[in-house]
Amino acid sequence: MRKIVLLIIFLGSVALYSQENMTTTYYFIRHAEKVLKPSENNPELTKKGKKRAENWSNVFKHVKFDMVFSSNFKRTIATASPTAKSKGLKIQLYDAKNAINKKFLENTKGKTVLIVGHSNTIPNYVNKLIGKKKYLDISDSNNSNLYIVTVNNKTVNNILLKIPF
Repeated sequence: MRKIVLLIIFLGSVALYSQENMTTTYYFIRHAEKVLKPSENNPELTKKGKKRAENWSNVFKHVKFDMVFSSNFKRTIATASPTAKSKGLKIQLYDAKNAINKKFLENTKGKTVLIVGHSNTIPNYVNKLIGKKKYLDISDSNNSNLYIVTVNNKTVNNILLKIPF
């Protein structure tokens, strides 16, 4: 009986340690190329943008996402869709003004997450996660940035990759 109690205590300690030491990985991308119409504030993707969205799905072929997030715009949803579909995941919409909040961090802890956003939001989200202003807004002609942030306890790592297309 004593061995069973010790085993339960040990397994509980391992489970608690594992929860506290979970690694969360965030992948951030800007939406693909959009149709440029001055009067349109919610444009679709261009033909090139649709191809880029498919390319992102190929880039992420070996990444096991738990969740895919997009702002509620046609261009971000269309960029996220091929990856979400290939992973059998539903796109979860977020409020672009308040994406990285306490609830979001709790819900994504220990998961691998894709977030699709905009030239002025994605760098800000990354900066918020890493706790410093490292990244500036993305140029309107740049749809190739991939930011990866890993969080484990108080250790936060980040990298910016340029994915050509």
